[in-house]
Amino acid sequence: MSFSPSISPITESDEELEALLADPGIELPPLLPSIAFATGDLSFIPADIRLDPSKTLEEQGGLTPDEQSTIRVRALEGLKQLRKKGKREAPMSDEDIKSIMSWACGTDLEGSYLHMMMEELAPGNTDLRSPKWNVQDFSDDRKFTVAIIGAGMSGILAAYRLKQAGVNFVLFEKNEGTGGTWLENTYPGCRVDVSNHVYSYSFMQKHDWPHYHSTQDVLLNYFNDCATEFGIRDNIVFNTSVSSVTWDEDSSTWSLDILTSGVEEIFSCQAVISAVGQLNQPSYPKIPGIESFEGISWHSARWNHDYDLEGKKVAVLGTGCSAVQFIPRVAEQAEQTTIFQRTPNWLMPRPQYQQSLPESLIWCFTHIPNYHNWFRLHLFWRSHEGLLSRLEIDESWEDPGDSSISAANHELGVLLRMYLESEFADRPDLLEKVTPKYTMGAKRFVIDDGLWAKTLHADNVELCTDPIVSISPSGITTDSEGLKDFDAIIYGTGFKAADFLTPMTITGRNGVNLHEQWNGDARAYLGIVAPNFPNFFFLYGPNTNIVINGSIIYFSECEVHYITQCLKHMLENQLASIDIKPDVHDKYNERIDAGNRRMAWGLSDVNSWYKNASGRTAQNWPFSLLEYWEQTREINSDDYNVI
Repeated sequence: MSFSPSISPITESDEELEALLADPGIELPPLLPSIAFATGDLSFIPADIRLDPSKTLEEQGGLTPDEQSTIRVRALEGLKQLRKKGKREAPMSDEDIKSIMSWACGTDLEGSYLHMMMEELAPGNTDLRSPKWNVQDFSDDRKFTVAIIGAGMSGILAAYRLKQAGVNFVLFEKNEGTGGTWLENTYPGCRVDVSNHVYSYSFMQKHDWPHYHSTQDVLLNYFNDCATEFGIRDNIVFNTSVSSVTWDEDSSTWSLDILTSGVEEIFSCQAVISAVGQLNQPSYPKIPGIESFEGISWHSARWNHDYDLEGKKVAVLGTGCSAVQFIPRVAEQAEQTTIFQRTPNWLMPRPQYQQSLPESLIWCFTHIPNYHNWFRLHLFWRSHEGLLSRLEIDESWEDPGDSSISAANHELGVLLRMYLESEFADRPDLLEKVTPKYTMGAKRFVIDDGLWAKTLHADNVELCTDPIVSISPSGITTDSEGLKDFDAIIYGTGFKAADFLTPMTITGRNGVNLHEQWNGDARAYLGIVAPNFPNFFFLYGPNTNIVINGSIIYFSECEVHYITQCLKHMLENQLASIDIKPDVHDKYNERIDAGNRRMAWGLSDVNSWYKNASGRTAQNWPFSLLEYWEQTREINSDDYNVI
C-alpha cells in the first residue's frame, strides 16, 4: 500500500499522451485542476468552461463533447510541460488553490464551504484536520486517560487524533485485529458501495486502489496499514471485551469492566469514546421454529467458510445490500438457491461497481502529482449532497400514483424503474417481484452493475416473495407454497442497528442506565453526547448515518474533531467533567426529528433499519454535510454543565 505515491516521470511521446487522454476511462473534471496545481500555472484552467454543479452526477460532470475536447487539448499541453519541467518547486498560495478548487467544483467557494473542501482536498497530502493543540500547552498536570472502545475505522481515527494531541489513551478491541466491520464481514462478494477514493481518511489518501469499489480484504489491509502508519498499535489491547462502564461522581472517573483472555479487570479513566459502531450485532428474523432447523445456518456477518455449498439446496433470507453481494457467489456453487424476499430494494445502477480501475486512470495517479487528491475532491463534491434533494418532501407535490414525494423524486423514480424494466424485460414475473411499491429513498439503495438480474435469471435460482410462516427441522414453510426442504439457511437480514452500544451496560450520573434512559429510542446531541453521561462520547452514534451523500468516514472525522475540542476545553480549563444540558440535547433532537420527517425515509412506513421499534428514524442525518461540519467545529461551553 502506498500513502505517499512516488510520481513517475512522464516519458510518453506526444502521440502516446494524446491517445491516453482520449481514453474514456480518464475522469476529465479533475484533470486540469491537478495539472494547474502541479505546474503552478493557472492558465490551464479554462475561463470559457464552467462545470455545472447540478450535473455533477452525470458522466464527465456533464461536460459537452466540445468542452471535453478542449480539456483534452489543454491537458496535453500541461502534460508536455510536466514532462519537460517537472512539478513546481515554489509553494502555491491559498488564493490560487481556492481559484482552482472553485473551478473544479463549478462554484465560487467561500467561507465554510471553502474550509471544508480544503480539508477534503488535503493539498500536498497535508493533514488539515489534525488537532492544533497539545496537552503540554496546558497547566493541567493531572493524569488524564481516555478509553476507546473498538478498533474499527472510527476507533483507529480517534486513537490517532489523541496521539497527535499528546493525550494518553488505551484502545480496547474485542477481536484479535483492527478493522471493525471489514474484519468481521468476510462473506463472498463483500465490498464497499461508495467509491474507495472517498471511503478513506482525508489525510491518508491512497492512490493505488485496485477497483472503484474495493473488496473487503483490500479495505481491511488499508485500515491495518493505517493503524501501523499512525503508530497506535502499542496502545491497543486486543481480544478484550468491555461489559460495563460506570461513572464515579466523587472521582469524576469512568470504570470499565473488561475481560481479556478470560481474566476480568477494572480499568479507570477520565473519559470514554465508544467506537463500537452500529452494524456489528447480527439481526435474525422472528420466525417460529427458527431454532429447530437441523441443517446448517449462519448469518452473513459470521460467514461459515468451512461449509461446502456444492450440490446443496440453499435458502437465503434477505435481499439487502449484503445479500445482493453474496447471493451471486452462493448461486454459482449451490445446486439450488432460493431467495426469500420481504421487500424489494431500489437498485442504483453503477456499471463500474466491480470493475478494476482502467490503466489510463492509473497512469494519471502515478504520473500527475496530486491527481488522486483532485480526483477524490471531484468524487466528494459529486456526492457531498448526492441525491439528498430528491429525497425531500415537497408539500405541494401531487402524487401521480407512484408514491413519489416531489418532482425530483418522481423523476429519479422513473429512471430507476426504467433500469429495472431493461434488466428484466424478458421476465415480467421477476419484474413484478423486484419493483418497489414504496417511495424511492425510503430504504437504502442497493448498488448494482447488472449482476443481480443475471443471478435471478439463472435456472438454479428462485426468488420467493411468499411470506414465511415457519422454519422446521428440514426447511422453510411459506404461506401458499408449503414446505421447502433445504440443506442450509443463510441469513442476510442485517444488524440490530437501533440497539446502540449493546450489549454493554453504561451507568452514568446518579446511577442512570443509558439504555433505560433511551428506552429503545437512542438520542444524542450531535450524535456524540447524551445527558447524565459526562465525558462519554459516541462515534457513529444516533442520527449520524448518511443515506446517499458522502462517506461515513467524513462524519467520523467531524465527530472526532468535535471530541478533541471537548477534551481540549476540559484540559485547558482544568475541568473534571462536562455534561450536555438536557434542554440543549432535547432541542437539537427536535430539529433532527423534524428534518427526518421531511425526508422519504421519515414519511414512508416501509420496513427499514433506519427506524427503531417505535418508528422513529434513529439513524439518519437529514441535512447537508456542510451543516454537520459547521456544528462540530467548536464546542459551545454554554451547552454543558461543568465541574
